[in-house]
Amino acid sequence: MDLKKYIRSIPDYPKKGILFRDITTLIKNPDALNFTIDRIVEICKKIEFDKVSAIESRGFIFASAVSYLIKKPLVLLRKKNKLPAERHSVDFQLEYGEATIEVHKDSINKNEKILVIDDLIATGGTAEAAAKLIEMSGGSVAGFIFVINLFDLPGKKLLEKKSYFIESLIDFPGH
Repeated sequence: MDLKKYIRSIPDYPKKGILFRDITTLIKNPDALNFTIDRIVEICKKIEFDKVSAIESRGFIFASAVSYLIKKPLVLLRKKNKLPAERHSVDFQLEYGEATIEVHKDSINKNEKILVIDDLIATGGTAEAAAKLIEMSGGSVAGFIFVINLFDLPGKKLLEKKSYFIESLIDFPGH
């Protein structure tokens, strides 16, 4: 299945100069969504890990289904002030602003290997922040799986420099 045809491209969103790759058109199609989840599960077989983690919010869609299918715990990496218990926080830069993500301190145990699933890699700021959260918690990053890689932006290269396993289902230009 050619997943690219299920991704809507929206110019100048959320600000001028950004070409937004919208996955809502993929997730509203059951065949495309099922194919995407099945492909991610296949990639999971290449990686040794203890838990799946997801980056808010679109990563939750894919990671929760994968977690269910492979029967591994799910760790939520949430936006600032969305978690009620003690948490670790990391501030980072987005392509179009700044953000903070957090994880409950009791979500990841020492030496656990955590797989990160998200919808898209662009500049790598969010993924790098996710890795920092996992490491602050005593775990290690087993790898990253993205539905979309914006290949002309530096995100994938940033993660490769740190020797992380990275795989994506679709490659698009970011601009």
